[in-house]
Amino acid sequence: MALKVAIVGLPNVGKSTLFNALTQTAAAQAANYPFCTIEPNVGDVAVPEPRLEALAKVAGSKEIIPARINFVDVAGLVRGASKGEGLGNQFLANIRDCDAVAFVARCFVNDDITHVEGRIDPLADLEIIETELMLADLESLEKRVANLDKRAKTGDKESANTLRLVKLALEELNAGRPARTAKISEDDEKAWRMLQLLTAKPTLYVCNVDEGAAGTGNEMSTAVAERAKRDDAESVVISAQIESEIAMLDAAERAEFLETLGLEEPGLNRMIREAFKLLGLQSYFTCGPKETRAWTIPVGATAPQAAGVIHTDFEKGFIRAETIAFPDYIKFNGEAGARDAGKLRQEGKEYVVQDGDVMNFRFNV
Repeated sequence: MALKVAIVGLPNVGKSTLFNALTQTAAAQAANYPFCTIEPNVGDVAVPEPRLEALAKVAGSKEIIPARINFVDVAGLVRGASKGEGLGNQFLANIRDCDAVAFVARCFVNDDITHVEGRIDPLADLEIIETELMLADLESLEKRVANLDKRAKTGDKESANTLRLVKLALEELNAGRPARTAKISEDDEKAWRMLQLLTAKPTLYVCNVDEGAAGTGNEMSTAVAERAKRDDAESVVISAQIESEIAMLDAAERAEFLETLGLEEPGLNRMIREAFKLLGLQSYFTCGPKETRAWTIPVGATAPQAAGVIHTDFEKGFIRAETIAFPDYIKFNGEAGARDAGKLRQEGKEYVVQDGDVMNFRFNV
């Protein structure tokens, strides 16, 4: 199952238009990039990866299989969602089920599209969203304290550790900061994730602008980008309306349209890649006549862990990984040429896989 990113925002900020553009893009690329709708509001989208086509050309592959990521079109949030206003309960449950959050900020003016708050202020919109998520986290954590404290006093070490992390999260939230600002040790990361805090999730700010600002952004998107830097988050500028139009064009028409806008690629490509990075993911590749494929692994994964993504037997019986860096695979025209040039490496169990490695695993079970 691909990891999921929630598309979150107030009503009428362009969330659904953005989601529809994502799904249309995937459908338009169906020849090389498979797409399916899992549920009415969940789209399984390919991660744009130009290196795949270059590898497939060298390897003579019949098929290209990209990495994938799920985007969830979450119900529009309104002030008071943490108390059940609007579709608050559904909204919060859907976010809790996701691995990261993309906050969509309305950075365009259109008198024909009303704003639920009666004004256009993307920073204020983001404050409403974050506040509602923080209030929901506060309520969730405060309900746990008494029970955890009771168990911890009986000598339950797991409860004591969880209580320590709950108090750490509460300290941040009560200070008006999201839980993701807390300093968590590597040993605590698993238990921290188990708290399922909405404001602990990695965050991407998506600035939805009008057509004229699609290439350069505007004052509102600049303000959001500055907010993102302060929050140690990333931001992207995108015109959801334009993206939905681009997605319906063929390759030649799309290239021409992008050129007229001064864009090298659709903004959705940047958004998808940023979401992929946001989740701490990277890709390695396998190549052959049958297929060239991108495999998704966490940054920092070792060679046996990467092998296990293909099949658990590969990890259990791992012997070595024949590895070629992407530039070398292309430069020397494939595996044989890279081997002759001394660029095919034999890597062992301790090797940390690098983004873009072309790998072939040797194993014994």
